[in-house]
Amino acid sequence: MTVILTRPAERSVKLARRLESHGLSVVVAPMIALEPIETGPIDLSSYDWVVVTSITGAQELRRRAVGEPAQVAAIGTATAEAWGGKVELVPSVSTQEGLLAELPRPAGRVLFAGAEDARRLLVEELGADFVALYRTRPVTPQQPLQGDLVVLASASAARAFAQLGLSIPAVSIGPETTAAAEGAGVRVVREARTHDLDGLVEAVLAATT
Repeated sequence: MTVILTRPAERSVKLARRLESHGLSVVVAPMIALEPIETGPIDLSSYDWVVVTSITGAQELRRRAVGEPAQVAAIGTATAEAWGGKVELVPSVSTQEGLLAELPRPAGRVLFAGAEDARRLLVEELGADFVALYRTRPVTPQQPLQGDLVVLASASAARAFAQLGLSIPAVSIGPETTAAAEGAGVRVVREARTHDLDGLVEAVLAATT
């Protein structure tokens, strides 16, 4: 059984090791590349809430942060861990809708920092400030992909994989990735119960047994 991982190579190491320890073959075939968008220092001290929705967004914001926000919300436990500081809210449903459902109101002044092409639901609903910290671009694998299952850990990776026109079934990290994959014609056979490394491993094992 061969599993294709679509994250950038450095982000695939831990998942590859875990899957290989369960006897699965792994092919690392990045579908996206991440490019930082330099902003200079970002002052967080005037915000009541800072929201991060991805590992890269959390890491990039922490790298540029000046001051501390009153409270931080993160979509997904892996994003919360990547922030590296105190996180007051990790919604039970790892989507912007899930965060909105659990965010106390009035939310006050909110900063949403993430990918250039991130959905703007939080901006629209909360009147949040938005800062683009990085962009994603699709990457075409140099060799034809062969495998029994593909792991999709972001909506951008799902859309990039769909462009290949392959019929390989997919495991998704969460609802937004599932929606992007299915909307692009990819068959999702499992969605991770928890949107982190453990959740992906569990979902892959369930899909391959």
